[in-house]
Parts: sequence; C-alpha cells; structure tokens
Amino acid sequence: MPDPLWMTFPLLDALPGFAHRFTLRHPSIAVDAERAEAVERLWSWHRSQAGEMGFPPESLCIAEQVHGRGVAVLHEPSPQAVPQVDGIISARPGLVIGIYVADCGAIYLADPVSGAFGVLHSGKKGSELGIAAEGIRLMQQHFGARPEDIRVQIAPCIRPPAYEVDFAGQIRDGCLAAGIRPEHYQDCGICTSSDPDRYYSYRLEKGRTGRMLALLGRPVISPAAG
Repeated sequence: MPDPLWMTFPLLDALPGFAHRFTLRHPSIAVDAERAEAVERLWSWHRSQAGEMGFPPESLCIAEQVHGRGVAVLHEPSPQAVPQVDGIISARPGLVIGIYVADCGAIYLADPVSGAFGVLHSGKKGSELGIAAEGIRLMQQHFGARPEDIRVQIAPCIRPPAYEVDFAGQIRDGCLAAGIRPEHYQDCGICTSSDPDRYYSYRLEKGRTGRMLALLGRPVISPAAG
C-alpha cells in the first residue's frame, strides 16, 4: 500500500543502487506561511526522510532555487544551500540531493551506467531557460554520462487547465532534444492542484503553503558482516 507521506516512481525504482522519494503533504505540520518559514517547519521531517532512505542527515544537499537555469556539480556534501542554482548533479555515493517544489516540476536524472544523478527545479522560467538540457549537458561533461543512458522522471507539478503554461511539455521536448530516449522518460502526469490533501500547491494556496521535497542519491552499501 502506498505511503501517505511520500511516493516513488517505477522508472527509478527499477534502477539498482539509487534511492529516491517525493515527499507529500504532512497532515500535522502547519504551513500557512511564507516559503522560508514553511520550509523551516518541514526541515526536521524532511531530513528524517533522507535518513529513512539510508543517508546520514548531514548528507542532504539542497539548492537555493532562484528560478534560473544554474546547476551545481557537487563532489562533496554542502552544509548550506548551494547558492544561485536550481539544480544539483553528482556521482558521489552517500550524498543525497533535495529540490523543493509546490507546483514547479522536479526533474530526476539518473544514469545507471556512469552512476551520475541529479535533481532540477523547473517551473515556467526554468523550463523556458532549458534547465533540463543544462543538467544533462553537465552530466555528460563532468561524469561522462551519455544521454541515451540517462533516465528522466518528472514528479507531480501544476498543469493545464489549472495553469496556463504546459511547462511539463516543455521539459519533455527539451529532454528528448538533448538525446534522452523516449522509453527512458517518464512523467507521472499528476497535477499538484488536483488534490490539496496530498500535494502543496503554490497557486491554489496563494503562496502560503509548504513544499514537497524531491530526493535522489546513491546510498553507500556497507559490506556484509562475515
């Protein structure tokens, strides 16, 4: 039975060595507040999610998120939010990346061949600026990832008719143009405004709401005791 507080996606579940989650609305954490306050109220619970996935809490790395196309390349954990970027890529085992969304799209990138992975925040502006293609390009440049090997998953986000721009469609077009194979691209198709008991929606709740957290990483596998 699905967990009421988070979800996963079959495309990524099928990849050995990777762990991911997409957190949902927490029923007992009040989030009728501006972004910074809402995120602070959720922070302890969000860090615990990383722990449940097999990562030390201090290994959780997040981006500042400024609605641009900047993507950071991380080789070591960052104790502070990475400034001036809307995405993070890495290939380091034991590091888990987090991106906040509340209508914008969270793009998961995972390459089972090179081991590279990333999460990108892509709403109207990020999609127009091509952050998905930028993340794919940097995975090639820094980790030798080939677009034909990369899996791409789009999490719940706002969609027409609830929103006037189909940025989920823009994300798909950009990924395929960058060389992602259609069979390696999955969009869950869920609109965040469709179920306010399950998802936070910036538009539906007029900005005073929480954030879902997209998490992706490669847990360090401890050697079996013998």
